[in-house]
Amino acid sequence: MAHRVVVLALAGVYPFELSIAARIFGTATGADGVPLYAVTTCSLDGAPVPTSYDFTITVQHAADVIDTADTLVLPPFVCAPTGPRDWLPAQLAAALGRLRPGARIVSICTASYVLAAAGLLDGRPATTHWNDAEHFQRTFPTVKVDPSVLFVDDGEVLTAAGVASGIDLCLHLVRRDHGSDVANRVARLCVVPPWREGGQAQFIDRPVPEPATATTAATRQWALGQLHRPISLAELSKHARMSVRTFSRRFREEVGMTPGQWLTRQRVEHARRLLETTDLPIDRVAAEAGFGTAASLRQHLADAIGVPPLAYRHTFRAASTPTTVPTP
Repeated sequence: MAHRVVVLALAGVYPFELSIAARIFGTATGADGVPLYAVTTCSLDGAPVPTSYDFTITVQHAADVIDTADTLVLPPFVCAPTGPRDWLPAQLAAALGRLRPGARIVSICTASYVLAAAGLLDGRPATTHWNDAEHFQRTFPTVKVDPSVLFVDDGEVLTAAGVASGIDLCLHLVRRDHGSDVANRVARLCVVPPWREGGQAQFIDRPVPEPATATTAATRQWALGQLHRPISLAELSKHARMSVRTFSRRFREEVGMTPGQWLTRQRVEHARRLLETTDLPIDRVAAEAGFGTAASLRQHLADAIGVPPLAYRHTFRAASTPTTVPTP
């Protein structure tokens, strides 16, 4: 049975963000072409919804369909509250109360205010648009706000940062549910990257670099083909024909993280793909991804996604046909 995604459109909804869940989840299919998700859009009362622009959206359902949701998505909307509780009027609180135990709830951009007002983010890590992060933290001091990331996955409660980061989070959920192959196929069909490097830090106010300025893009591409071996910062800098200091500064400006952090993330993603799509032993996966030992792979995978390699492979084994990577 397809995973049921319900999108709740509130008055003043931003149309772009409203469409993200339907586009990403609606594109995901299994190897047999059967849709993996069923996406339904509703309003609180089933009536047409005025958007943040000069048009209205007609929906076919009221909030009672939230009873059926496996995942509920809240896109952002125009709101001018005078206090925290204004983000959660009684009708909206009642709608959220329809979500069954064990279902996921996802906010995009400033819809995180709704989750926080409902108490769903108390003591939890979360994010929101970087431009609102300080206000969000002052308004909801018990939330552990991280303004630097594109999204936060805290199990059943997930928050995306500004605008297009909703795409990143929805792709992450497809990857979490069905593996990298399915998520990558969705990304290709939607003409977006399977994942974006770095976080919101790369989008916070900074001068746009001159077109002639050297970038680290070619070196990043080169490094992706070298993940099986140790790569030093000095080697990266030499490939980019920059000093270590200049390379490190420019890399962080472009990617939003240090070279070492970026390399670790790429190694984890490569290991995930190998675990999903090959029958290589764990020691070999660790070597191919550049972690050296199975113990190192276990630690990095646990830090990144909270599960050991064998458990991760088991999750996607039934949905994947194993292939063997030839030994060099």
